Amino acid sequence: MKKKIGISFSRTNFQHYWDWFTEADLGKDLELVLLSFETPDHEAIKQCDAYVLTGGVDIDPVYYQGAAVYPNQPDDYQPHRDEFEATIYRHAKEKQAPLLAICRGMQLVHTLEGGKLIQDLGEQNRRHKKDSDEDKQHAVQLQPGSRLAAWAADSVGQVNSAHHQALDKETLSNNWRISALDDTGLIEAIEWKDEKDQPFLIGVQWHPERMLNKEKNPLSQAIKEHFIQTIREQS
Repeated sequence: MKKKIGISFSRTNFQHYWDWFTEADLGKDLELVLLSFETPDHEAIKQCDAYVLTGGVDIDPVYYQGAAVYPNQPDDYQPHRDEFEATIYRHAKEKQAPLLAICRGMQLVHTLEGGKLIQDLGEQNRRHKKDSDEDKQHAVQLQPGSRLAAWAADSVGQVNSAHHQALDKETLSNNWRISALDDTGLIEAIEWKDEKDQPFLIGVQWHPERMLNKEKNPLSQAIKEHFIQTIREQS
């Protein structure tokens, strides 16, 4: 029986996530499963062996007691998506299933662990917020001792950027380790602090699924390879 990777549905750029996992990646033992808040299937969540939480519209501020009005907020939120993906996260955590949380996905995981968000980056939107069809690009500092630093075998990496919010460092759960920062100190990636007692979880603020030269960039390719390897190795 094939192991299943559940990918949460996003109304923006969803196909990039799906196509990131090639036939060669999946082989004969893995398959992708669409988990959509538009047609919520809780039984499908339970049947998956690993999960990808994708990017998209801002999380509803009620999830982290944020301000109701802030710069660059969306016209509409997707509370049904927030609720459905919170169920995915809680199930992954309970099942100790591998999870990859991308952009909005990392922000959601952070808020579900009691964290708050910087609701708008202000002047730093010039570096991070997408304002054309192309993502912005910048360097990140990979933190010593993190999985990302080991996989990249370097202290600096190049990533893309398409967001106007970030994790509030002051409210980061003690269970997390910061894996990467930008040069202003914004959190770019997180992972469990104690890997021995926790399942695979990597959260990244960038978009590895649509990164330039993603097949050669370890902050896309190595993340995907280790995610898949963990899925195959788990009992």
